[in-house]
Amino acid sequence: MSDADRTHDVVVWGATGVAGRFAAEYLAERYGPDELALAIGGRDREQLDALAADLARRGDARDEVPVVVGDATDPESLRAVAEGARVVCTTVGPYTRLGTPLVEACVETGTDYCDLTGEVNWVRESIDRFHEPAVDVGARIVHSCGFDSVPADLGTLLVQSFAGETHGAPCETVRIYLDGGSGSVSGGTLASAGELFAAAATDPLAREALRNPYSLAPRGERRGVDPGEQRWPQRDALRGGWSAPSPMAPVNERVVRRSNALLGYPWGREFRCSEVVPTGDGPVGAATAGLVAGGLGLFTAAMSVGPIRSALRRHVFPDPGEGPTREEAEAGHFRIGLRGRGTGPDGPFTVEAEFGADRDPGYGATARMLGESAVCLARDEVDSPFDGGVLTPASGIGLPLAERLREVGFTASVGSVDADDDR
Repeated sequence: MSDADRTHDVVVWGATGVAGRFAAEYLAERYGPDELALAIGGRDREQLDALAADLARRGDARDEVPVVVGDATDPESLRAVAEGARVVCTTVGPYTRLGTPLVEACVETGTDYCDLTGEVNWVRESIDRFHEPAVDVGARIVHSCGFDSVPADLGTLLVQSFAGETHGAPCETVRIYLDGGSGSVSGGTLASAGELFAAAATDPLAREALRNPYSLAPRGERRGVDPGEQRWPQRDALRGGWSAPSPMAPVNERVVRRSNALLGYPWGREFRCSEVVPTGDGPVGAATAGLVAGGLGLFTAAMSVGPIRSALRRHVFPDPGEGPTREEAEAGHFRIGLRGRGTGPDGPFTVEAEFGADRDPGYGATARMLGESAVCLARDEVDSPFDGGVLTPASGIGLPLAERLREVGFTASVGSVDADDDR
């Protein structure tokens, strides 16, 4: 099906949920109807009509945004949604339960797709089921286009591109640091975490996806030198000071490794990446690292036990659909640091990057990351060797996404570290 026959540039699927509404509001306010043919979609016509009217009021004399209706239990309705769009941009999770039919519809119709998933087990399933068919039809299926995993994946691409251009060689290792931030977690995000732990408890393939650091690599490439995410407090080899395990490392590290593999190993087969939480130097840094590691370990242990997980979901976690207000989403912030080290023709070098925004990472900032990912795909503004496949932000969109995010207030900077400043 040619793009000329498609009515909508971007359909925001799940637009009446918390993350979906933020994404729809962002795109409606950022782009007028002459710039972007936007539609909103989901299964509740009444709620969608109310949102469309609200988006029209927010716009500058904007016509009401079109509404499309479908249901994950009705494949034909999803196929109709996909046929009418250049890109389907979805926030509907948990993806393990609700995501597969929409990906299948996009692959069947040759429609590009992007989402917010951090569910490693489901991404592995998507790769195994849909990568080759998506290549055949030219559908770009780009997972993890929010806080999972744009800062880590695109930040690593920034580091490696700069290293190659400036120092004539890639970094042999890149470390990602959760340097700071403030924000909130919605019920939908916690429901996705619950689905991930539930799948790992019952499904051997899900357990393998979490156990193998290379589980998202292409078939036949799921092994390598990286031992996987840090699990205990450690002294940091690249910055100094202490570091603790990152809760996002199991997702982000695997996405970065898939990018390297898909792109043909431009960073080398011995490339190592890791993500950590820096906690500072001295006894305070060590103690803080221990507390962070201990807290993450307790959460993981609790979520791994079915009755405890169910009790947390019923009595502690917010319900799906609950999340921050617009004001709260715009009040947060995050900053991700990256440091890479390599050896070029002139000797060892260090590259440092920063990726961040002055908005809640999971909502205000993620709405922009997901929305601009969709716009890049819709306009074919990508730096990628792929016309189709199950891809990552770095391999499927690349540096044009960084440029778009800079234009809407993100920091995405990179440079060399002077030898005198390198520790």
